[in-house]
Amino acid sequence: MKKIFCCLLMLINVIIVMSQPQKTAVFSDLQMETRIENILQKMSLVEKVGQMCELTVGVITDTSNPDNQFLSEALMDTVFGKYKVGSILNIPYGMGQKKEIWADVITRIQKKSLQEIGIPCIYGVDQIHGASYTVGATIFPQGINMGATFNRELVKRSAEICAYESRACCIPWTYSPVVDLGRDPRWPRMWENYGEDAYVNAQMGVAMVQGYQGDNPNKIDEYHIASCVKHFMGYGVPVSGKDRTPSSITNIDLREKHFAPYLAAIRAGALTLMVNSASNNGMPFHANKELLTQWVKEDLNWDGVIVTDWNDINNLYEREHIAKSKKDAVRIAINAGIDMAMVPSEWQFCIDLKELVEEGKVSIERIDDAVRRVLRLKFRLGLFDNPYGDVSKYDKFACQEFAQVALKAAEESEVLLKNEDRLLPLSKRYKILLTGPNANSMRCLNGGWSISWQGSGVEHLMESYNTIYEALCNKFGKEKVLYEPGVTYATPYNDNWWEENEPEIERAVAAANQVDVIIACIGENSYCETPGNLSDLNLSSNQKKLVKALATTGKPIILILNEGRPRILNELEPLAKAIVNIMLPGNYGGDALANLLAGDANFSGRLPFTYPRFINSLATYDYKPSEKVAVMAGEYNYDAKMDIQWPFGFGLSYSEIIYSNFRVDKSCFKASDKLVFTIDVTNRSKLNAQEAVLLYSTDLVASSVPDVSRLRQFEKIELNPGETKTVMLALEASDLAFVGYDSKWRLEEGEFRIKCGSEILYIRCVEDYVWDGPNIE
Repeated sequence: MKKIFCCLLMLINVIIVMSQPQKTAVFSDLQMETRIENILQKMSLVEKVGQMCELTVGVITDTSNPDNQFLSEALMDTVFGKYKVGSILNIPYGMGQKKEIWADVITRIQKKSLQEIGIPCIYGVDQIHGASYTVGATIFPQGINMGATFNRELVKRSAEICAYESRACCIPWTYSPVVDLGRDPRWPRMWENYGEDAYVNAQMGVAMVQGYQGDNPNKIDEYHIASCVKHFMGYGVPVSGKDRTPSSITNIDLREKHFAPYLAAIRAGALTLMVNSASNNGMPFHANKELLTQWVKEDLNWDGVIVTDWNDINNLYEREHIAKSKKDAVRIAINAGIDMAMVPSEWQFCIDLKELVEEGKVSIERIDDAVRRVLRLKFRLGLFDNPYGDVSKYDKFACQEFAQVALKAAEESEVLLKNEDRLLPLSKRYKILLTGPNANSMRCLNGGWSISWQGSGVEHLMESYNTIYEALCNKFGKEKVLYEPGVTYATPYNDNWWEENEPEIERAVAAANQVDVIIACIGENSYCETPGNLSDLNLSSNQKKLVKALATTGKPIILILNEGRPRILNELEPLAKAIVNIMLPGNYGGDALANLLAGDANFSGRLPFTYPRFINSLATYDYKPSEKVAVMAGEYNYDAKMDIQWPFGFGLSYSEIIYSNFRVDKSCFKASDKLVFTIDVTNRSKLNAQEAVLLYSTDLVASSVPDVSRLRQFEKIELNPGETKTVMLALEASDLAFVGYDSKWRLEEGEFRIKCGSEILYIRCVEDYVWDGPNIE
């Protein structure tokens, strides 16, 4: 009778979920839910609370001898035997490991978890640009580069490869994709996401989720992993520009822009979500029940897991001061909707949460809901039926096929910003001076989350890949490349990433007399998260002095910008004949640059952010009309300029690309219509080309001040020499809607300007429409 009742209960639950009008991509099946209920009914409160706890692997590691660290049986007895902890994260022994070591560590943890709890452990890692915490794995360009490709399929393929190589390590869960909107270049995590635009982040986030999880997120196979969309939400616009500091986002922007990537990813089947460490308008996101429970779980009918970021429940007490104790912080966060706490360094969370339930301050219903979600995730990953991985199944690990995809991603992501007098592609007859602190460093190419947290101390593990210097030597011949850095970073093992050695600029200037052209590789050393905070967005004074000194030689200068965020260089731009922004292109970024400079590959990358010209003129492309007003008549002069270095979406090519014959199937439309735009794109050069075709809209008049421009659709196409392709770009009319001052989605009668390349047309909405629900369906 009990089994019959349980099955009936689960059937009713599934029917209720599937009958909801909201769009979701993931629905549990009856058999899975029945198994979950059977397990849940047998669990003690200690076991339930343990499933909601995630600890770093260092908690179960004996570190008494730093040169010989190992998993401690005694510590594992405490973590799994006493506190029944359900999840472990982070890199073992403080550094990325080979796949065999990963597999050994996770297998030992899994055996202990099954022995002590009877429930498999789920292991999570920040492998955000390929299997980037695994020695020898395929490391891809960082997120900002992948955004610059404007190539969904390439982004999806990178996630598929990361999933495959993560499973080769027995890792089933990665904390990626990062879909924060990088709208403030001061922010040190700008390079982890796909740029400043909500639509680009949504599209790339969906591609990553699909690549990680495969076709069926309800039953993930042994070659795919669970995604974790982060950091929910508004993390990329702190008022101070510093990591983990407060934002001040309006409800309109929160709903219309910052929520958009999470909404798209959840509808695509994302299984987990990680929360923003900071606060907005005085409310920490980890305490915001409206956002965590209502917006995500209830409005979207979502049955996935919400996990905290590092130590962020404790931070409600220690940093945000909205809790009177750590225990009180646990109460606030769990009641807000947190399902799993990345504690991460102590098991006090388990003690506190158990007491809170016994005291009636957290309901057992809230606990059961969270535990169901955690168990559901483990079932979806197949951990109950196959808790141990098999390294021998993954013979394509780090294969040449994967390397070629990473190389292609790097080539498509590096952006040509300037090319005066067609200096590029470079003649192989030229002798080159290669200079600057980024010219001979794999650390600089990869950035953070690369084998180590800060990307430092791992150069010896990257020797099989090519720095820019090594790649140019391979491409142009070592005898053609003279290396004299002039400025160098303090040491590749130094976490003080900004420190530079005493410059030797005069040596670089002297070397310039022996060459035809100068390639100056400037930018930033690697950093990650809060250590990347800075107080001055200008390029370092040493690097500016280097370029200015080289300019006095009269030799043409090519600037290579190797940086995780746009550093101010308005003084240097006029001194350069050509400029390439390679951002953080990964292990194959040097090879990609060499191919592009030599003309063996063609530039197709576009900036996924607005590059600022001045430190006090930071902007995004979707600004308000009043932010650019040259003169205001009246008692005083009013001067508001949008003065930037390069706009969002900008990027040059070696090919001449022509847009023509722009048209739409409906010039007048209603909210329920679909709009299909077509445009002819022609490659007038003798080179193969790729082109990111971007479609923008402008709402000319609206009841709330409209943005001057919004990206609505894009496609990446390939063009043979002389070829013309007709590109179709489809929109739902509702894509043109906005969130009004009353917080409702609305599409209003009036005219829209639509732009694609050099072409413009106008369309008209013929009637107002206001949506009742919080999201457009």
